[in-house]
Amino acid sequence: MRRFEMILPSSVDECVKALATHGAGAKTVAGGTDLLPQMKNGLVKPAVVVDLGGIAALKGVTNGAGLRVGACATARELELHPEVRKRYTALADGAALVGSVQVRNLATVGGNLCNAAPSADMAPPLMALEAEAVIAGPKGERRVPLSAFFTGVRQTVLGADELLVALVMPAPPVPPEAGLYVSGGSYIRHTPRRELDIAVVGVASQVTVQNGRCVKARIALASVAPTPVHATAAERALEGQPLTPERIEQAAGLAVEAAKPISDQRGSADFRRHLVRVLTRRTLTAALARARA
Repeated sequence: MRRFEMILPSSVDECVKALATHGAGAKTVAGGTDLLPQMKNGLVKPAVVVDLGGIAALKGVTNGAGLRVGACATARELELHPEVRKRYTALADGAALVGSVQVRNLATVGGNLCNAAPSADMAPPLMALEAEAVIAGPKGERRVPLSAFFTGVRQTVLGADELLVALVMPAPPVPPEAGLYVSGGSYIRHTPRRELDIAVVGVASQVTVQNGRCVKARIALASVAPTPVHATAAERALEGQPLTPERIEQAAGLAVEAAKPISDQRGSADFRRHLVRVLTRRTLTAALARARA
């Protein structure tokens, strides 16, 4: 591994200053499950590595009017967090699929997103939950919808002098009572192996229903385009309609329109389109069941 300088900031401001000073020659590290293998294999060669482990503001999961997830919250933390498991179930699903238990104890949500792999397991659930990325830079903080955060394979809107601080998302509706909205979500992926693999296709669905009708639907797909994408035609087909098996099947077919997959050693484009249909049907069915539970 090449030699590099290590910087250990204790605050977001210190980190931003370090990134502004060193520019594209600097990389941030939290759990290191993506960056360190890339450095070992010579895929990235930073002159400076900025360790985020000492920045308290990047850690933790806070539940209030909505959910705030620090960029350095680990996948294991999200997998096991009681409130995430209860009210943000698609996110718990996605976090539970990141590598092995050992990897999940290190891997962070910020790293999973900023690595910007098309197959990232936490991206579709967060998009379905309408998360926003909180980004800090020399000019202060800004927020970007996560659906606009990714710009290409391993590319994001982050400038060289900017840092992902947290993900924030609105609270789901209250538990079922007469006439009130209820919500449920699910994330499922297909992999050749059960664990320690990346998604051939991943689908997250989040539905909000009232009196048997869908008032909001969000469906996000992974591994079928250069970035995670929304299946907007499928979402529109569900909204305002009863979530019958026939309607869900129609939406599953429409979700395929959002997919622009490639063929590679892990699966053909046709196989990926088939998986989009199957997994959209399964996640919508599971999301509806969780909303009713």
